[in-house]
Amino acid sequence: MNRFSSSSAILLLTFLISTTITAATAAVNDNDTAALLLFRSQTDIHGTLLHNWTLPTNSTTACTAAWLGIKCINHRVSAVILPSFNLRGPITALSSLPFLRLLDLRNNRLNGTLTPITQCINLKLIYLSGNDFSGEIPPEISSLHRLLRLDISNNNLEGPIPTQISNLTRLLTLRLQNNELSGTIPRILNSLQNLKELNFSNNELFGSVPKSLYNRFGENSFAGNEGLCGIGNLPQCSYIGETESPQTVPSNPTSLPSISTEEPAKKSRKGLSKGGVVAIVMVNVVALLIVVSFVVAYYCGKYSRESYSMSGGSECGKRRSSYSSEKRVYANNNGGDSDGTTTTDKSKLVFFDRRKQFELEELLRASAEMLGKGCLGTVYKAILDDGCTVAVKRLKDANPCARKEFEQYMDVIGKLKHPNMVKLRAYYYAKEEKLLVYDYLPNGSLHSLLHGNRGPGRIPLDWTTRISLVLGAARGLAHIHEEYADSRIPHGNVKSSNVLLDKNGVACISDFGLSLLLNPVHAIARLGGYKAPEQAEIKRLSQKSDVYSFGVLLLEVLTGKAPSEYPSPTRPRVEEEEMAVDLPKWVRSVVRDEWTAEVFDQELLRYKNIEEELVSMLHVAMACVVPQPEKRPTMVEVVKLIEEIRVEQSPLGEDYDESRNSLSPSLATTEDGLPGY
Repeated sequence: MNRFSSSSAILLLTFLISTTITAATAAVNDNDTAALLLFRSQTDIHGTLLHNWTLPTNSTTACTAAWLGIKCINHRVSAVILPSFNLRGPITALSSLPFLRLLDLRNNRLNGTLTPITQCINLKLIYLSGNDFSGEIPPEISSLHRLLRLDISNNNLEGPIPTQISNLTRLLTLRLQNNELSGTIPRILNSLQNLKELNFSNNELFGSVPKSLYNRFGENSFAGNEGLCGIGNLPQCSYIGETESPQTVPSNPTSLPSISTEEPAKKSRKGLSKGGVVAIVMVNVVALLIVVSFVVAYYCGKYSRESYSMSGGSECGKRRSSYSSEKRVYANNNGGDSDGTTTTDKSKLVFFDRRKQFELEELLRASAEMLGKGCLGTVYKAILDDGCTVAVKRLKDANPCARKEFEQYMDVIGKLKHPNMVKLRAYYYAKEEKLLVYDYLPNGSLHSLLHGNRGPGRIPLDWTTRISLVLGAARGLAHIHEEYADSRIPHGNVKSSNVLLDKNGVACISDFGLSLLLNPVHAIARLGGYKAPEQAEIKRLSQKSDVYSFGVLLLEVLTGKAPSEYPSPTRPRVEEEEMAVDLPKWVRSVVRDEWTAEVFDQELLRYKNIEEELVSMLHVAMACVVPQPEKRPTMVEVVKLIEEIRVEQSPLGEDYDESRNSLSPSLATTEDGLPGY
């Protein structure tokens, strides 16, 4: 009996312990779920996750409900994967996920600081690029001792790179590019022996680059920091003082490091005679006269060069650069133009950030070449004295735009920041001259990749690359529409030659906002974007017409045919009449006659098992080009539709040449002779 009672007691105790553990597990699961629900309420302002992040019963958790983008291990949230979901707001709620290992929130609009993630001590992978995080990188990030990859690029982070990062001994990837980080590069980062990838480019760092880091990761990892110096092609450092603790002079410094001169001065006074004093005075007078002479000569030469530039220059100057022959900085000694522009104002470029600034004079003497002429002006590739390359658009026929109005439009354009948009870096305004300075993108345009060198020997554009490029363009366009949802400002000039490729092959949409400089009727008539049918009546641009233009761009990518260049398939081409129709009508007629396979580019038909993706993308395109504007999807919806049909790689056909490279760096001339901008 005692034995029975003892066994019963043990069973009861086991049951109670099991019940307690189950209750505790449920409680922590509820905590994870509550943290995610709070995160959704703070960031999912468009309700993207609302349809999936639901709790059908009281016992349901984020793990048991298999929420979109949520992965779990042992009923604890281990991964949050929500890239490009248009989330905006802080990530504070995620600090309550102690078992989180993977955080992927790339290309959203999240903001605030990065401090909350330092509480998730089990994090291994952090991907937060392409957001709006600000503040400094928290030193507490060193507590993430398991961290393997850290990508916080393309944000608004500032302040120094914390030395505590060196405590992340398992780190493989460190991407901090395209922020506003300042200070020197910590030499202690040399201790990260496992580091395979490092990128500090396009920040505001200064000082010498540690030699070992430069040798391991190359010059590109440090490019775009005007104050950096050291080995390789970087400027030579200027040291003042002892070599063990040098003071580095940044390029174009506002003030030089000071040097203590008290002791040498005292010593010199003790041994000076009257003759020595007289000699010193004479030397100073001569030196002053020399300096004054140089100053006078400089300003005389400068005046001469300005007059020379206004008169057109010599043949040597014209041959040096096609941009030089058109350089005009109008000087007016009477004080300014009638629009209120003073001579001082006209001598300056207006920048939108503090990185990589330069003077107008430096831009005007830059080595340059004309890339092409478009409907709004001429674009030049300008190489500055320090080797930095920019694209300069010289506007034409925008002169009636008053200075105040022009500056307002530039603020609209310049404040937008997104990985899939060409960044407007600066502008210059004068009554007779208006210049826009953009980042230079070296890999040409989508138009040149699609249509350049068609025929034998052409390097084809594969399906994976095409879908990646149109998705990037869609994200850039969606960002514009979301940012200006209230004012409904459109892009206004969507076409394949305005989709440019950066050095990494990422698609960036260009020419945003330039339609604002024109009268609406003139904008429709002059801009080369693909026009929606309603624009013939309403005579204005709109975000819905942008969607139509993007649909035409999708059809262009699918068919390989340039818009407005192909006749109706129901009638043969006649030499005397080119009977060109727009691309949407051509596609509709082919599909209506059940010749659907004839729609797609022959280059795409070489790939295996992608028919479903092609047809899905065709459906997206046709939804965008419906004649009724109100029936078209928004660009945010278009992005989601494209993301759902993404493929990892293009399955090659047996007869396909695998040695081809889809991303040709060729800058083939576009339809209007201009590779975007």
